[in-house]
Amino acid sequence: MTAAAAPHQPIDTGPPRHGAWQVFWVFLQLGLTSFGGPVAHLGYFRQALVVQRQWLTDAQYADLVGLCQFLPGPASSQVGMALGLMRAGWRGCLAAWLGFTMPSAVALMGLAAGLNHWPHLADSAIVHGLKLVAVAVVAHAVWGMWRNLCKGWLRKCLAVGSAILLLAWPGAALQVLVLAMGGLVGWRFLRAPPGTAQQAGPALSLPLGRTAGLSLLLLCGLLLLCLPVAAQMWPNVAMRAFAAFYQAGALVFGGGHVVLPLLQASVVSPGWVSDAQFLTGYAAAQAVPGPLFTLAAYLGALLALPAPWAGWAGGLLMLAAIFLPAFLLVAGALPWWQRLRENLAAQRALAGINAAVVGVLLAAFVHPVWTSAIRQPSDACIAAIAFALLQWLRVPPVVVVLLTALAAWGMQLLHNA
Repeated sequence: MTAAAAPHQPIDTGPPRHGAWQVFWVFLQLGLTSFGGPVAHLGYFRQALVVQRQWLTDAQYADLVGLCQFLPGPASSQVGMALGLMRAGWRGCLAAWLGFTMPSAVALMGLAAGLNHWPHLADSAIVHGLKLVAVAVVAHAVWGMWRNLCKGWLRKCLAVGSAILLLAWPGAALQVLVLAMGGLVGWRFLRAPPGTAQQAGPALSLPLGRTAGLSLLLLCGLLLLCLPVAAQMWPNVAMRAFAAFYQAGALVFGGGHVVLPLLQASVVSPGWVSDAQFLTGYAAAQAVPGPLFTLAAYLGALLALPAPWAGWAGGLLMLAAIFLPAFLLVAGALPWWQRLRENLAAQRALAGINAAVVGVLLAAFVHPVWTSAIRQPSDACIAAIAFALLQWLRVPPVVVVLLTALAAWGMQLLHNA
């Protein structure tokens, strides 16, 4: 058998074949054009990096996507970080993240600055239309995840039970407990999802080994435990918010939309941000390219943080907080992925966590998304049409955002006429 045909033959890394600036430029183009959510992002990545530039093979790309879907955090951003790490080392990882993330983050921080200067914008018809988009987008996410992740009566019961618990006793702590219970039930009672034992592609080349990877994973867990303690010892808003955003980034399984309930519990419940402001940012995040996690930049810019973290600095701080666990997890897990992906117990636990995630998102759909956006029957009609455009007609989300905002504005004109 030749080296090229060996089933797990790594690519010869040698010195990085692409500098960090070139990685940044490639991912900046993706960050400016990647509309449509994580699944669409992964399609853009494959076209740009596998087909056009041949940075890695299809089998290696599928392997990398499998890891990032297994881990908590924003899958498409983690794929980008990993590719940057493989091509240009640690600077390449940072360059990939900055290029892909900053366009949407800057746009959303600009929206936050506008709301800070003109608070009445939060009650405008256009912003109300953005909230109706949020209803359609979350409903679309819940429906798709229910069909894909809740096959079988036990998964369905996990999802519904999780939603009932969170609606009865909302809070970030219970969300963590629900996810942990889902993992425990999955590990004990579920079978591994079909296709988890699929043949892997060639091993991925990395600039770090298992010892360094384990150190990063331990650091991720240590920060998850210690940041809330630090927030209690030094109870200022900046420290509490950083701990909350880090926790949200570390505990999101199942896609970017699942960050909605975690962040809502973290910033709305304490009164830092209103429901209207939160949903406005969430809906606006659907209209910009790049990862949904950049909602953190919008929220950070809105928070009343002490100097020097007010405004744009707060947006950048919360953006770093929510993405930091994603970096630590993907860089730490990459050297261990070959062994982990063959562990059926881990796959069963993940199946249970994913079912609980559907329940978490379903509870968020009921409150605050539906209760804050639907004021009258016409609102429900507009949201239903937006859902149909997304679900059955496959209209791009940015188009749905524009149409829904215009529809809400038109309804207000008719009402005032």
